[in-house]
Amino acid sequence: MSKPKVFEKPTGVKDYLPHAVAKLRRIERSVLECMRLWGYEQIITPTIEYYDTVGVASTTSDQKLFKMLNQRGTTIVLRSDMTGPIARVVGSLLKDEPFPIRLSYHGNVFRAFEEEGGRDAEFYQTGVELVGDASPEADAEVIALAVASLKAAGVPEFKIAMGHVGFLNGLFEETLPGLESEQEALKDCLLQRDYVGYRDMIRKLSLGDEWKRELEEILRLRGGQEVCDQALKLSKNEGARAAIKHLCEVWDVLEAYGIREHVLIDLTMIGDFSYYTGMTFEGYASRLGFPVCSGGRYDNLLGQFGRPAHATGFAIKTTRILEVVEDAEEVPGRTLIVYGTSSRREALEQAVGRREKGESVIVVAYPPDDAELLAARRQNGTGALVYKGHTYRDVVWIGAEEGGLA
Repeated sequence: MSKPKVFEKPTGVKDYLPHAVAKLRRIERSVLECMRLWGYEQIITPTIEYYDTVGVASTTSDQKLFKMLNQRGTTIVLRSDMTGPIARVVGSLLKDEPFPIRLSYHGNVFRAFEEEGGRDAEFYQTGVELVGDASPEADAEVIALAVASLKAAGVPEFKIAMGHVGFLNGLFEETLPGLESEQEALKDCLLQRDYVGYRDMIRKLSLGDEWKRELEEILRLRGGQEVCDQALKLSKNEGARAAIKHLCEVWDVLEAYGIREHVLIDLTMIGDFSYYTGMTFEGYASRLGFPVCSGGRYDNLLGQFGRPAHATGFAIKTTRILEVVEDAEEVPGRTLIVYGTSSRREALEQAVGRREKGESVIVVAYPPDDAELLAARRQNGTGALVYKGHTYRDVVWIGAEEGGLA
């Protein structure tokens, strides 16, 4: 294998140049502030965790974990999501904190994908976890907050698709009892949105026409309140019916939030992580073919960290929405101070004072041989200036007489 060139980097990671970083930080600040206004407090967890605790609890497959050995030979991982580390904190450092606990976060996560897949190995997430509340109101709260957060981020058009893993589990138990491999294969088709493959599998099953129609019917169960009514008629399984009733209650709360236009019920939704136990949802932007946010209920995860609790939450794929969020109108905010040698102290003191007031200030020694700056001095004196590719709101000349331009 040839040695990488000095400007190359591993597959799946990116460099973010100043313009992209400014946009990313603006999104991050706006979303975290939105979450703060909803009562969520920010938490920061380590980038590396033990494989035997957080690594296993994440349910990310071993093939997608970045694993390494520390100096004692213990396997550690780069975090593959933020929910596992937060569950660890809730079960340890926050073990005496009364429920419910509302936490927000922003951080980078790592997943090892096949090189030809074209997916990011490192990306950023901003999200929340609501721990210790099993109610439909809690599920509705995180969906409503996801809507508010996407708006705060500047995502122009999006839809939240909401489902419940209990419905599909119950329906498959009713129609395919004991056929676990077939159930998993059908779920995988739904997870991949491979509806053609899903229909083909159903046709090959040794089932009566009525059961086959029932399994195909779920592909049409998308919409509003009417979907709940249709689903209740479709299955008699107690688990499936309980899941639908829960979704109906969540829908009622979302109507009270006034965000019905952003949400639809999609009963093919099963979630991307095996720790989801109830309501799941994904958010899609109009110009992207993959989710910009996802979340759901995971009531079994906290027990792995010694503090069993109901929990629900979501994560926004912050780096993904860079593609759909419009650039903010650039407002030049920098000041350029140009000084002569004898005026250095005065110039630096003025720069300190301006920075203390929140100004962005760049200070340069007077360059008598800089034709671009000297031409600007002759034409404009003070005021706005484009210099070396940057726009300055103001230019302050201190000691200009040293260059013969007094």
